[in-house]
Amino acid sequence: MDGSNAPIIIKRKKVIAGGGHHGGAWKVAYADFVTAMMAFFLLMWLLNATTEQQRKGIADYFSPTIPLSRVSGGGDGVFAGDSTFANDSFAEDGTGVLEHTPDADPESQGLGAPTTIAEAQAEEADRAETAALQEIEEMLNAASGESDLTDLARRHVVTRLTDEGLVIEIFALPGTPIFDAGTAQMRPVTAEIVGMVARLASLVTNEVAIDAHLATRSLVLADNPVWDLSAARAGTVRTALEAGGLDPERVARLTGHADRDPAVPEQAAPRNDRVEIVLLRSQG
Repeated sequence: MDGSNAPIIIKRKKVIAGGGHHGGAWKVAYADFVTAMMAFFLLMWLLNATTEQQRKGIADYFSPTIPLSRVSGGGDGVFAGDSTFANDSFAEDGTGVLEHTPDADPESQGLGAPTTIAEAQAEEADRAETAALQEIEEMLNAASGESDLTDLARRHVVTRLTDEGLVIEIFALPGTPIFDAGTAQMRPVTAEIVGMVARLASLVTNEVAIDAHLATRSLVLADNPVWDLSAARAGTVRTALEAGGLDPERVARLTGHADRDPAVPEQAAPRNDRVEIVLLRSQG
């Protein structure tokens, strides 16, 4: 066999230059990620820069404008028997498109603007009243300066600001009563305190309530005068307040509680023998 009949073998060599490339799919994915992050930060900025009402308007903008009822409302057709202009209807629940209609607006009915202004004025008046009562409390309890009470008199007084008003409590101490025993005659220290309260009460126009309480007597009597005595003591304090300049028209309540509402658990303790003068808060 000669060399002319030898088979011809052709080898194709694959040349790879530069190692090739990995494609550009990652660039598309990265661009989508950056776009999503930008949209996210724009959303956060919008939520922070808009009011609740503006956000509500944006949400309503993306609500469907044609309500399609998923549950039959008793009628046929696309609205299932409901009107698109029905009051208190919402587009998102498929029963209407209006959340707020003109006939539900207080201003359109001549009822005036919402009560936000009135509420703000009421809150401001309440703050002013509280500040005035606190000022009276500070003047009454001051150790010096504005207070004219002696140190002995201040020992018989405690004050507290409550929802009802400023409560000024005058109470007895062991060995130092505020009334003569078994009578409605005030002791000098009590008269001093009541006179001071009358002067301070002239700084405001609040109505006044007077509540008298008694300590339980150790002896059980067939005819226990605690009710009449407590009422008489409340009346004595009222008379002293009016003598000190309090307008009688400002007295709103006069109550004798007898020994039914003790201040301390030991019902016979002198601390339960007390009178409360309350500068009542305004009723609005």
